[in-house]
Order: sequence, then C-alpha cells, then structure tokens
Amino acid sequence: MKLGNVKLGRKEREELDPAVPARPRLADDVQVHAPTHEGAPWIIQRGPGRYIRVGADMARLGRALDGDRDHAELMADLGPKWTPQALGYALGELKRMQLLDDGRRTRGNAPWVKYVPPLTLQVTVVRPARFLAWCEPLVSALATRFWGAVAAVLALGGLVSLAVQGGDLARTLGSPLPLGVYAGVAAGTYLVMVLHELGHGAVLSHYGGRPSRMGFMLLYLLPAFFCDVSDGWRLARKEQRVRVALAGVATQVTAAGAAAVTALPFGGSAAGQGLLVFSVVTYLGGLLNLLPFVKLDGYLALMSHLDISDLRKRAMADARRFVSKVLFGGTYPVELPGLRWAVPYGLACLVFPIYLVGGLALSLWGDLLRGLGVIGSLAVMAVVLLLLARLAYGFLMRVHEARTAGASVLRMGAVTAALAAGVTALLTTVHVPYEISGGYHYREGRIELVVPGGHEEIRQGARVRLLRNGVVFREQVGSAAVASGAASSASVPVSVLLPIRTERDLPATVSAYPLTVREAPAEPSGAARVEAGSPPLGEWLVATYLSGAW
Repeated sequence: MKLGNVKLGRKEREELDPAVPARPRLADDVQVHAPTHEGAPWIIQRGPGRYIRVGADMARLGRALDGDRDHAELMADLGPKWTPQALGYALGELKRMQLLDDGRRTRGNAPWVKYVPPLTLQVTVVRPARFLAWCEPLVSALATRFWGAVAAVLALGGLVSLAVQGGDLARTLGSPLPLGVYAGVAAGTYLVMVLHELGHGAVLSHYGGRPSRMGFMLLYLLPAFFCDVSDGWRLARKEQRVRVALAGVATQVTAAGAAAVTALPFGGSAAGQGLLVFSVVTYLGGLLNLLPFVKLDGYLALMSHLDISDLRKRAMADARRFVSKVLFGGTYPVELPGLRWAVPYGLACLVFPIYLVGGLALSLWGDLLRGLGVIGSLAVMAVVLLLLARLAYGFLMRVHEARTAGASVLRMGAVTAALAAGVTALLTTVHVPYEISGGYHYREGRIELVVPGGHEEIRQGARVRLLRNGVVFREQVGSAAVASGAASSASVPVSVLLPIRTERDLPATVSAYPLTVREAPAEPSGAARVEAGSPPLGEWLVATYLSGAW
C-alpha cells in the first residue's frame, strides 16, 4: 500500500503492534509540554499527577497523534528517520504507558481515592492550587534569607533546648500521661503535618508550578498526609525541585524547634510535657521523611538532585534482577547502568518497607493494639498476614522473571528447595526469648498480673518484670513470679494496660493471674512483662503476632 510518500510492505505492516489503533491518538488526559527553558526536557503529562520525560522526536510524535492520520501518514509528516520499525516501537511504548486513547480514558482530575502499590492508599481532600495562589504574596515575603535564618535558628535551638531539658524529657517519656496531653500532641502533630504538605505546595506554586491535590493516606499502614507536587518536574531547574521536596521538612523541624523552646518556662507541667512530646515526635517525623528508601521527601529530593525520574522503581528493578541472577542465573536488562550504587540502593528500598511495617509500625503500635483485646489482635494479625502475602508474591514474581530471562529450571528448583530448607531451619532451630505484655494491679490487697485474653504460655513460676507504664521508656520498678497458671476474669482500669492517666477509671476486662512478689513496686499499677521461655522463632512469631486473635 502507498500513502503520501511512505510505502509499507506486508512485512513492515506486520511489525507494527496490531493492538495499536490504525489511526492512533493521545488519551484525553494526556498533554505534551514543550521545554520551559533551553536544555530542559519535553514532558508528557498523564492526568494531574504523572509526568514523563521524553525526547524531542517522541514529543513531536505525541503532538501528531490526533486520530486523523494513520501510520503511513504519520511517518510522512514526521520525516525520513521514522521507519516502520521506529514508529511501531514508539507507539508500543506509548500504549504500554497508557498514553494512547483506549476508548475509556477521559480528561479530568485524579480520583478522590487512589491506591498506589505496594501499600499506600491516598484519599484526596482538597485541590489546593487556588488557595496557594492566593497565598503567594505571603510566601514571597517569607522566601528570603532573613526568614530562612530565623527558621534555621529555631530548628537548631530546639535541639539545644531538648538537651537542656533532658531530665524533664526522660521523666515525661518514662511516665504515663493524661489524656489531654495525648489529645494536644495529636492535634498539634496533625496540624504540622498539614502545614508540612502546604509547605511543599506553596514552594511549588511560588516557582510557577501547580499542586494538584492534597489529602491523607496510609503509607505502609502508617497514617500520613500528602500533597501531589508532580508538576515540579516542569520546573526550570532541579534546585527548585529539591527545594519543593525539602520544604515540608523545613516547616516541620521549625515547628519542632519552636515547641521545644516554648517548653522551657513550663517545667514539668502538663503543658510542658505536651510540648516536649510534640517536639520529639515532630523532629523524628522530619528525620523519617528524609530517608530516601520510600517515597518520602528525602527520596524526592534525591531523585530531583540526580535528575533521574522513577529512581526508586528502577533501582529496585535492578536490585531484584541482581538477586535473581545470583540465585537463578539468566540474562537481565539494566535500568540504571550509569549509577554504580543502584543495586545496593535498590536492595535498601526493597527491605526498608518491610522494616517499616514489620519493625517500626508493629513495635510502636503492637502492644497498644494487643492491649485493646481481640479487635486489636485481629488488626495485628491482618498486618502480618498481608506482609507475608506480599513477600510470597514477590518471590513468585522473581521466579517468573528468572524463567523469562532464560534461567535453568533445574537450578531454580534446587535454589527454591534450598531457600525453603533454610527458612524452615531458621524457624525451627533458632530460639528467641518470648515475653508476654500485660500489666500489674493491686486488687483486694494482693498484686495480680493482668493480660488481655488468656495465654497458655503463662505458667506457675514464670518470672515477671514489673515496669513503670511509660510512653516510650519503661523502667523496672519491681519483680514477681506467677503463683498459679489458673486465670480468673477481672475488670481493671484501662490505664493498667496503656500509658495514660485518667480522672475516671475506664474499665477493661482481662485475665488475672496471682503473683508472688519478690520486689514490691512503689506504684499501685503499671506494665508487666512475663518471661515465657525461649521458643523457636516460628513459634515466637505465631505467639507474638497471631495467637492473640484467637
């Protein structure tokens, strides 16, 4: 066939992807943006939140995809370098990235609820572009060296203030706190999280970008806020994108420093305790945000500084392929050949979310959730099972990828069997100390161990450490032993199980075990840890994270 001045033979027509429409066009929510300055890249934008850097030739192709021209006419208009093979590859890539019209995509805003693999759920609350444009005069007034110096002094002065108040801080973190302090810290923390995200959006808007949406999310099962600043990829300089990425942390540590300094005149009062806890939580939140192993501010700053889009995704792909090659063999493509540290960085990005969920989240919230009884234990079990399912799915994907890469089936089977044997040996032969969390309480003149639900592992003679029920630190204040493995049902104040102080006792139903006191505690109630032996790792995992649900 012959159209214009380009001739397509039968073989060349067969090389074009048959799934690509005869007269392709870009999807309704796809736009092609020209470079904003000399040396800047062309950008293809899909929806309000995804930006893809492309070369000038691909951008010209995108602008030509209006649905009126077929493949031959496109090649005739684009020039002699566009062979059938080149056009077929380019259209295939556009289709793979879901940039071509498939009859369903429509122009519009991003969905209000969005799932981002592997474990992030975003809920959009507002579209902040107009509000931030209205705030631009204030942002411009604050974007000076003077106010930058003020923020730096507050951030560093807060750390000095925390060191000066080290005694009060240790007592605060090692004691139960009133509910009002928790409420104040929670309110202040969420307010700063909102200001953190507004900081991102304000700086982006100041540089001429447009933040598309803002809301809250569950990031690896941890609550957080977000502001979509993907439009930052259109900014003229990478330094501007780095400032957008770090604006939230700058806002956060400034607020933390101000709170620590303000706590100085309040001493050990409830207000001072609340300010100290808020300051520590906010500083730690800023530090966590700087870690570049998940899609937080530190990663966005690193990616912007290197000027490499999808850095984490591509590094993890290289890391997975490296592991697959070592284990199974095969030949794999490389995503980041010019980045020497791509594989170790990708491995860290793969492992860190597991630590974030299995280590940080469960260690911080596990005792609290189990203290709520069966519902809390079910929540812990759901998180653990989800994590295990994710690990199993990831391994199956590595096996599939290795087979596609030409790995030997015999080697894959042998390695899989060896890994299974190794995991089994680890779970059955490595023993770890097991402790059951609960509380102690005086009832009818005697001290008792109280735990949510029943535990077969609690036996007569088991050693019990009696602790002060602190927010973070739990100092030992006494010791005892279980007098009898037979439990009775009892009702105790919830403050026995959780580090809170209340004027009115909120009851909780627990299992109570009598104790033989060896070292009497000075406080009438607190936390307790029961030594339940050193079971194999597998039994320990089941007992710690799963058994409470039933």
